[in-house]
Amino acid sequence: MKSLIRLRMSAHDAHYGGNLVDGARILQLFGDVATELLILNDGDEGLFKAYDAIEFFAPVYAGDFIEAVGEIVAVGNSSRKMIFKAIKFIVPRPNINDTACDVLVEPIVVCKASGTCVVTKDKQRK
Repeated sequence: MKSLIRLRMSAHDAHYGGNLVDGARILQLFGDVATELLILNDGDEGLFKAYDAIEFFAPVYAGDFIEAVGEIVAVGNSSRKMIFKAIKFIVPRPNINDTACDVLVEPIVVCKASGTCVVTKDKQRK
């Protein structure tokens, strides 16, 4: 089972100089993906217990289009092991003009993570 979110990072998402987006924003997307996966799998939002690993590979800037995808890779009695990946697939090109963008031929992996979510037995509906 997989879930996918695509969105554009806005100026509001930029946290640092040069319109750099905070890595925590990508983790927020992973949290939203995890919530959808739990709803699809269990009929409940559940809770994110912990990340096992988080790796950042490339910067994300305001104007970048990001795709965050996740999937459940193991199911326990109440735990759900998940993996996540975020890629950048469209980038702004302000050097051309203020509205120019390029679709990347090779999307750039910006972050990978894995973690565990929990849906207690009394809340599982599927």
